[in-house]
Amino acid sequence: MKPVVTLAFAGVTHKTLMKHLLPGDGYEAAAILICAHSPLPRRRLVVQQTILIPHEACSRRTPDAIVWPGAYIEDAIDIAEREGLVIVLLHSHPGGWLEFSEVDDASDARVLPGLFQAFGEHHGSAIMTPDGVIRARLYDANMNCDPVDLVTVAGDDISFWWNDHISNGVTSKRPLAFTGDMTRETNRLSAAVIGVSGTGSITAEQASRLGFSVTLIDSDRIEKKNLNRILNSTSEDAEKNRFKVEMFAEAIASHRGDGVGVPVPLAIGEREAIELAGQCDVIFCCVDSQEGRLIADLIASTFLIPLFDVGVTIPTFIDDGVTAIADVCGRIDYVQPGGSNLADRKVYTSEGLRAEYLRKVDPDTFHEEVEAGYIKGLPEEAPSVITLNMRASAALMNEFIARVYRFRQESNRLYARTMFSLAACDEDHYSEDDFKLGDSRNFAMGLTEPLLGLLSLRRTKRYAA
Repeated sequence: MKPVVTLAFAGVTHKTLMKHLLPGDGYEAAAILICAHSPLPRRRLVVQQTILIPHEACSRRTPDAIVWPGAYIEDAIDIAEREGLVIVLLHSHPGGWLEFSEVDDASDARVLPGLFQAFGEHHGSAIMTPDGVIRARLYDANMNCDPVDLVTVAGDDISFWWNDHISNGVTSKRPLAFTGDMTRETNRLSAAVIGVSGTGSITAEQASRLGFSVTLIDSDRIEKKNLNRILNSTSEDAEKNRFKVEMFAEAIASHRGDGVGVPVPLAIGEREAIELAGQCDVIFCCVDSQEGRLIADLIASTFLIPLFDVGVTIPTFIDDGVTAIADVCGRIDYVQPGGSNLADRKVYTSEGLRAEYLRKVDPDTFHEEVEAGYIKGLPEEAPSVITLNMRASAALMNEFIARVYRFRQESNRLYARTMFSLAACDEDHYSEDDFKLGDSRNFAMGLTEPLLGLLSLRRTKRYAA
């Protein structure tokens, strides 16, 4: 069953909480989570801020109970009420019991009504065990309680903790990579594929066959020149000038059923496309524009969604007046919210964004370099690059699997970026620590206005609730 309610953490936030809630003394500790909303209809909360309750401020800390001053809740209300955010009270169970105790139930019954008197329609509570697993629940103003179906953490590793996988205070073992159990889990998850062309169509094919529900985002239509590298496309599709996403959603339906592939024939910069991507559990970015990558970056940071970005290129040089291939390259970047983003890694730059803008709005004043398509320096209407795209897209999807199902022999932190050269038969990887961390724009801001912090995306009557 798909998760109805999800609580999402950035890895950096989860790491800070673990250090505070589990200091090693065997006693409970507490924190307050202030959570923003993701786009509807999915109920997906993102942890925006935390208030760590000082251990010394607690009047009582034991292995199975904690009492702390209500002044910290008042501080949380002051922060959350302005934007209508959700407050979740989190404490640790150092003994490892992943169930809410009678003491926890009584505490919620005593404290949460005061939150609802102040503001809000939903607030909740959560527990953390020494292995970092979090279980949460939400209440409405009448104190009716619903479990949070899925808690996610996007860090060096990606964690999915399902409420219905907890029995007798213990969570079930994680699925093994490349097994049917892995497919059964991905069947409950949704992936946004931004760009459904050369690498994107291959990525979408893999995602759908691995079990994901796939939100397909691309405003382009199929042309005859695309047929040698877009999976499932046909001459009839090109003749009818069909949207790529509509063709691909139909192809997914042929083997997965209706509704598994969701076509979004819009550019990723449009509000509706952003909101649909913001409901997903993972983003695969397969665009060839710097603006598209900027938007993907902002979505991932705003809604705490892990982002996987792929790029391929074939640089050339002139040898005795003849164009020759210098290399055949691919790049895969994994971006975790709160970590280095694609701007920090120079995947896009302010100069590059400006050049794209000029090329689009005033091409007559912009002297475009000869950089057409995949093969730099050699214009190609229909480059024969499907083998390169296959290699890169497979690496992209395997990167996701490695993060969630952890089959690598080394730490995933060492693989923030992977680059391969087919010409040199070589592969390099770069650690998260190799990149200088810049400003984390819109971190966990959720569905606040203007969307993604961009004035161009201010809500209009067309999108009013």
